[in-house]
Amino acid sequence: MSEAIARELMAQRFRSYLPVVVDLETGGFNAQGDAVLEIAAVTLTMDPEGNLLPDATYAYHIHPFEGANVEQSALDFTGINLDDPLRSQVALSEAEALNEIFRPIRKSIKAHDCTRAILVGHNAAFDQGFLNAAVNRCGIKRNPFHPFSSFDTATLAGLIYGQTVLARACRAAGIEFDNKAAHSARYDTERTAELFCSMVNRYKDLGGWQLAQREQEMDSTD
Repeated sequence: MSEAIARELMAQRFRSYLPVVVDLETGGFNAQGDAVLEIAAVTLTMDPEGNLLPDATYAYHIHPFEGANVEQSALDFTGINLDDPLRSQVALSEAEALNEIFRPIRKSIKAHDCTRAILVGHNAAFDQGFLNAAVNRCGIKRNPFHPFSSFDTATLAGLIYGQTVLARACRAAGIEFDNKAAHSARYDTERTAELFCSMVNRYKDLGGWQLAQREQEMDSTD
């Protein structure tokens, strides 16, 4: 019974969209020409009280696509070593990584009675641009994400905490943040998921979601 309530609440909360937190580490800023080097996603779920919670993490190293550009400055920033033999053993092609990460997202969408995923990211337009470019390169037809709508935690954190940098926003929210572990897709995605859930739940506790529900009920009766 409690799981059914949680599914219903999740489907209602974001207009049948399932928020999924995503982070990509890349070889530069050009989504069309620069490589995707890492991708991670955290699916979210909800408890019977309507609190948003991180659910599962999926993360993959990715081989640069043929002809991709990789800036040395990007490698210096992320700490990714493309010549690391351990990385080479586990890295997937773009198509393999996207298919692996989309599969559980589709299952989570169905499990929460939602219709589509919506990307949550810190500076979400960056990750969404690279994700869409990779999907197009790979010819993937069933992208579970909305193609242009997203939730940007940098914007939300700027509103709520007055902080737009991920590390500072997390600390303002009482979330531990290790600068030495930052800039890996897995770590940044998990911290972003905690931050997003914290902000959504804080809004709920302050009565904001109840106000939104009343507005939705009024719209449905007009």
